Amino acid sequence: MSRKFPVLSAKDVVRVLRRSGFALTGQAGSHQKWRHADGRQVIVPMHGAKAIPIGTLKNIVEGSGIDVEEFR
Repeated sequence: MSRKFPVLSAKDVVRVLRRSGFALTGQAGSHQKWRHADGRQVIVPMHGAKAIPIGTLKNIVEGSGIDVEEFR
């Protein structure tokens, strides 16, 4: 399979995080903090329907421990 990262909005990312057991624990401005019960944590920038930049998405995927295929 291709290792290219998908183009996703914050809403799409949040859907995958919720499905994987993450819960919203806080928000500062437009940035939401999502935490898993085992301690993993990611920050998701909520900027409407705009796509999350690839570098930011890579950090979210890496920090969440979720395989990139789950985000497709």
